[in-house]
Amino acid sequence: MAQKPSIPKGTRDFGPAEMARRDYIFNTIRGIFKLYGYSPIETPAMENLSTLLGKYGEEGDKLLFKVLNSGDAFSGIDSSLLNNSNALSVKVCEKGLRYDLTVPFARFVVQHQNEIVFPFKRYQIQPVWRADRPQKGRYREFYQCDVDVIGSKSLINELELVQIVDSVFHKLDISVCIKINNRKVLSGISEVIGHPDKLIDITIAIDKIDKIGLDAVKEELTSKGLDEKAINIIEPILNLKGTNIEKLSAMRPILASSEIGTAGLDELETVFELIEKVGIGQEVELDLSLARGLNYYTGAIFEVKAKDAEMGSICGGGRYDDLTGIFGLPDVSGVGISFGADRIYDVLLTLDKFPSGSVGGTKVIFTNLGENEVLYALPVLKSVREAGIVAEIYTEKTKLKKQFDYADKKSIPYMVIVGEDEVKGSCFNLKNLLTGEQQTLAKEQLIEQLQK
Repeated sequence: MAQKPSIPKGTRDFGPAEMARRDYIFNTIRGIFKLYGYSPIETPAMENLSTLLGKYGEEGDKLLFKVLNSGDAFSGIDSSLLNNSNALSVKVCEKGLRYDLTVPFARFVVQHQNEIVFPFKRYQIQPVWRADRPQKGRYREFYQCDVDVIGSKSLINELELVQIVDSVFHKLDISVCIKINNRKVLSGISEVIGHPDKLIDITIAIDKIDKIGLDAVKEELTSKGLDEKAINIIEPILNLKGTNIEKLSAMRPILASSEIGTAGLDELETVFELIEKVGIGQEVELDLSLARGLNYYTGAIFEVKAKDAEMGSICGGGRYDDLTGIFGLPDVSGVGISFGADRIYDVLLTLDKFPSGSVGGTKVIFTNLGENEVLYALPVLKSVREAGIVAEIYTEKTKLKKQFDYADKKSIPYMVIVGEDEVKGSCFNLKNLLTGEQQTLAKEQLIEQLQK
């Protein structure tokens, strides 16, 4: 029996129409990145496992796809390791598929530090892999579109990233809310409640508030060792209402005893002042529950959600001061954001926001009614393509109805019918397959008509 073809769960095939829509997203994002002076790089799909482990927190490490060593990876393995999955994994897997583009970027910067110019502004559009449970908007293989600047502590970079988000979603015609917080504020909260050692536990818990709700977050904080007094300080912070400036003002007395918390509030205030100065079309909100569960963030953190579609985060990021230090290049600060192209695709599809021309494809097809007709059509087909018009010729000589059916199935709007009469008259019969209108044209007129 023949094997039934299938693909792994959480992965997808993309046909021509889907690829055209995806290219529309990638080209839009890439164009904005270039507009702001960022340059492209690429890194391998696989990284050494030592590069990836420990950068995403305990929960992130569990989602890494590990790659078996080549050859017989289990040859010579001590049988005692078979009962210790972690020890066995380290022994037989030295590589892993990248979980995101930020950690490989940090590795790239350190490895190529003598070749790049700082501040280094880069963008990267490549797939990443996570061993997550597949569900709507969550895939095991998906594309990220990252933009980072490293080697600068200026908060103008944070402003620029907000502007990039604003520009991208304005061009894609998606209304979003850009949520901003600061990791230093979260550190300050952990200090004033008397649990500075619980920062990671606190951020992991409150980062889930949109998914599990406040009561479940409080239960998780209790399970991590926080007492009622500490939780009573955190709860009103998560419920703060008002304008961004009003929220910042309300936080000042709460974090007055924390130097790092106050520094975080100062940074947020500066970023909001810069945003106010330049003007942003999309909504920008200070969200003090925003934590983003990645251990390497040290300053501003961002998350973007679509207003009109039920979808998780479609863009996020933050500032990291210590990431390159792990690879031997300390004190190099960076900040960046990542657009989730696959979720953006789902939002555009849900909202029916793909432009009619985004599917692209062939604009005109030349018929094949015989050898003489094809030889007459081929030079003109070449000229049509040189004019920038997407064109093809039906390569098999067959009935005209079959050629019409082919054009219809591919949604080709125009057909150039080249028969014996057209060859004799040195002309072309252009048919609009949407309206049925036909015109007899000379070569130059044909190209001019197709360029409209």
